[in-house]
Amino acid sequence: MTRRAIAAAVWGLSCLAGGLAVCGAGVAAPLEVEVVDASRITRCAEEDNVYVKFVGDSVASFRIVAEHPPYIAAVITDSTAPDFTDCDMSSDPSFAFTPRTVVLHEDATIRLVGHTFATNWRPESVEFRVGDRVETGLHLVQLIRRGTVRDVEMLVVYPADGYWRPKPLPPGSLPDTAYGSSFLVGPVEEDGRPFVAIRSLSFDPATLTFRLVFRDGSRGVLSVAEASSERLALSVTLDPPVAAGRPFAALRSMFVDTAQADVAVARWAGAARGPGQAPILGFGTVTARSARFGRTEPSRHNLSAPDLVFEAFSSARDAGAPR
Repeated sequence: MTRRAIAAAVWGLSCLAGGLAVCGAGVAAPLEVEVVDASRITRCAEEDNVYVKFVGDSVASFRIVAEHPPYIAAVITDSTAPDFTDCDMSSDPSFAFTPRTVVLHEDATIRLVGHTFATNWRPESVEFRVGDRVETGLHLVQLIRRGTVRDVEMLVVYPADGYWRPKPLPPGSLPDTAYGSSFLVGPVEEDGRPFVAIRSLSFDPATLTFRLVFRDGSRGVLSVAEASSERLALSVTLDPPVAAGRPFAALRSMFVDTAQADVAVARWAGAARGPGQAPILGFGTVTARSARFGRTEPSRHNLSAPDLVFEAFSSARDAGAPR
């Protein structure tokens, strides 16, 4: 069997092995939601042309899991360099800021580091709190797991537009892995591109929990439920749930072709139609209780970047998530 065939087989069977993938194993009576393809074609590898919306009625909690691509064991030399071929970003909005970097928290196990860029596409200045410390105007906040050999990022958030990027801790064969796809949680809006308007964020180092207040006054909680070399599992709650008909979460990624993509395949499971799989562009709208987005063959763009799984949708708040 070829490496490509092995990867495809592993990817399709990952729900049986991991229990946190598309089959939703161990999850009691999850809700089904609409998974809506709103992506478009691009030739620019640095443009988020993949846009998948999650729409449901009264979804109060769910889980997002980042897992290594199925071919990760075969990755010897990673490929993470950006590729701006065929990219024209001259018309993107740009607002000026004073660059800075601040250490928001540091202990024996984690570091939380914030950055303000020289420019950003949104003018918002979001409040970020850790304990008694309050900072404003951060564009990127990194959650870093400290190690005896090296420190490794596992999650970042962009407060000004509500984007998050997760990845598992690296396997023993690699010093680190790449970020790839992003996600949005909360009331998704659009202004040139999708975003979530956040009024304030706070972080609890003891529980690895982020608490969000959105612009419309609703709230959310995102907590790290598992951080291992197998997966990064995140529990999300929304209070109140996002209004029916409006996306409560979204996947953002890029696809030029299968050899240049952070995500290439969508796979889902639902009660009525059972499991399904399709290319990431053009799958339409499906009703599913879980969905996985990833790659079954290596890509030269962010080779080691993880698959993302959205699952365990529920109308009840996750009893295991911190309040």
